[in-house]
Amino acid sequence: MRSQNQSGKFQGPLRSVVILARECFGDAIMLTPLIAALKQRHPETAIYIVAFRQIIFDFFSSDANVTAVYHAKRDLKRYFLKFWPKRYDVVFNSKDHRSTSFLMQSRIIRARYKVGYRNNGNEQLFDYLLDMPAGTHESQRNFALLKAIDGEMPGTTGPYIPEMPVSKEVAGLLDAMPQGSYIGINISVGTPGGHRTFEQWSDLIRSFPDERFVIFSSPGDIETKRKLEAPHPNVLATPTTRNLYEVWKIVDRLKLLVTPDTSLVHVAACSDRPLVALYRFNPADSRLFAPLSTQQEVIVSPTPDVVDIENAVVTDAVRKMLESLASQAPFPIAEQKNRGSH
Repeated sequence: MRSQNQSGKFQGPLRSVVILARECFGDAIMLTPLIAALKQRHPETAIYIVAFRQIIFDFFSSDANVTAVYHAKRDLKRYFLKFWPKRYDVVFNSKDHRSTSFLMQSRIIRARYKVGYRNNGNEQLFDYLLDMPAGTHESQRNFALLKAIDGEMPGTTGPYIPEMPVSKEVAGLLDAMPQGSYIGINISVGTPGGHRTFEQWSDLIRSFPDERFVIFSSPGDIETKRKLEAPHPNVLATPTTRNLYEVWKIVDRLKLLVTPDTSLVHVAACSDRPLVALYRFNPADSRLFAPLSTQQEVIVSPTPDVVDIENAVVTDAVRKMLESLASQAPFPIAEQKNRGSH
């Protein structure tokens, strides 16, 4: 049984922090500001990530700020031999709702100070319960761990993508892409109701014959990506990306990105790319996972499907963003904000 006041600030030296990482790329990217802030405030502290999906394990395995990553559902021999027997100073359950897997890990990890959100389903496990106002952005929710540790929230720290290998094909593409010359279109999403149709994307491309485009897609949408690239002379055919870092390297060179509400919204924020984001009608998601790019146009569908956003509305938003960019100084060469790689 843990302490029942569940409000006392962490005491003593901070030698190790364990973070239970949520399962999607967007969640992982929104966790990186916390990791960067932890490393800045406590550079000698070891940071361990417990992942529940392979993509999250791979993502954080490349993060120079992270001491080690363990998979809670695979390679259990390594988990129980290398990770579980040790004792840690802090464990942070980053999930703000009931999850059997996350609560089990919160219980069995040997940490002297456990932090979780109120109403997560098993409050007696935790020494400190985080209370965040409804609608608080996920990146700010994660920062609340530092309030438990240091007694105060940090200043703004931007998200980043850990450095990963870049293929020869993608490196060649980057060499051939002048900075700020292409509009990116992401056609893939991970949630129901997020897709636009082939015809809708084609209509957007045809509406801007003087602009050049590149298409992003997940492996499952490669065929649609190729079909979009083929008939449009202003679309540059691009190689398949092999990791999220390659995706970010291409996004970093864009003039702007058009994407449904998916992880690419947060990839764009890693280098503050201008963004036109298409959201399903889901007020909670629109607030919790809102874009962080400085220049953005957010379009919310009148229904739970982004396909119901009218073509003209999307076209007008892109045109408005292009006019805004054109009125500014020459397109700046973005400084690499991949702070976690150095």
